[in-house]
Amino acid sequence: MLYRKYGQTGKEVSVLGFGGMRFADIEDRSACVSAMLAAAKGGVNYFDTAPAYFGTKSEETYGEGLAELRRNGLPYYLATKTFKSKPEAIRREIEGQLTRLGVQSIDFYHVWCITSLANWQERKKDGVLHEFRRLKEEGLIKHICVSSHLIGDEIKELLMEGVFEGVLFGYSAYNFKTRAAAFDAVRAKGLGAVVMNPLGGGIIPQHPELFSFLKRQEKDDVVQAALHFLWDHQDISTTLVGFSNEKEVIQALEAIKTYKARDAAALGALKQNASASFEGLCTGCGYCDDCPQGIPIPKFMDAYNQMLLGGGSGAIDDRLKNHWSLKREGAASCVECGQCEQACTQHLDIVARLKVIAATRA
Repeated sequence: MLYRKYGQTGKEVSVLGFGGMRFADIEDRSACVSAMLAAAKGGVNYFDTAPAYFGTKSEETYGEGLAELRRNGLPYYLATKTFKSKPEAIRREIEGQLTRLGVQSIDFYHVWCITSLANWQERKKDGVLHEFRRLKEEGLIKHICVSSHLIGDEIKELLMEGVFEGVLFGYSAYNFKTRAAAFDAVRAKGLGAVVMNPLGGGIIPQHPELFSFLKRQEKDDVVQAALHFLWDHQDISTTLVGFSNEKEVIQALEAIKTYKARDAAALGALKQNASASFEGLCTGCGYCDDCPQGIPIPKFMDAYNQMLLGGGSGAIDDRLKNHWSLKREGAASCVECGQCEQACTQHLDIVARLKVIAATRA
């Protein structure tokens, strides 16, 4: 395993991290724990979850998994998050988390999902930083971190405030241009940097030919190549993969064995060769899935991805019918309230895309 410094915390974390958002069957606790154990035995020491993954079941599963790691003498660092911003709500949240996770403290605790600078200002007014500092003083958390979905200069502005020790943000081979500014702040402030959605929410492995530019040799696996691309960024502390099962863990661990670092010049050349068409794809995070009209927006955005990825307008109908059992007319229910766009972590023009879908015919 390859390890890197997490900012200025003095901790070293594995470049491959374990995300608790995508377990294949959260009810199969034994299989989930086995996947965590396999990762830890392979050298993974960074484990990330959140209170809203599968309800609270991801954190509950982590509680069992971390206990198993301790029984086996396997070291780990734990990361989780909170949406709460008012002190009393944060306090209630973390008390429940510590119980579910079966730990005395959390290594990396995140102000979760900053989607706009206005949202960040509101949370600060609520007292989020004051409470996070108290939690750290009490030893309930060890490092104050943030999870952000901002892009461009906005994420840089957030991180340059100098109140965080680490950041979690989306970054992959298709959206790297929109998050490049984050690394300016990471370097300037000496932050730990964790990236999520390294495979674009499954987009990269689903379209291996389109992402073949990542490979060094034709025989290379595109998933491993996508991870190698991220590990070539020396500012990235760990790459968070949402594992479904133990098989995926083993595949990712193989990527460590085959990794050979590119120098900065080679990485720059690779980025120049990347197609701009990969930007603007929905990663399927699901934050928009609360439409007042009942539109299953993530499913429609997934269908729109197929068109962006070269399938043509007919690919929308094919995806909706064969993958989601939906009809394009369902997108016409949109009343343009904008709630989905406010929640979108990728800042996509969802309303306009729904109009395109509603008007598209194979």
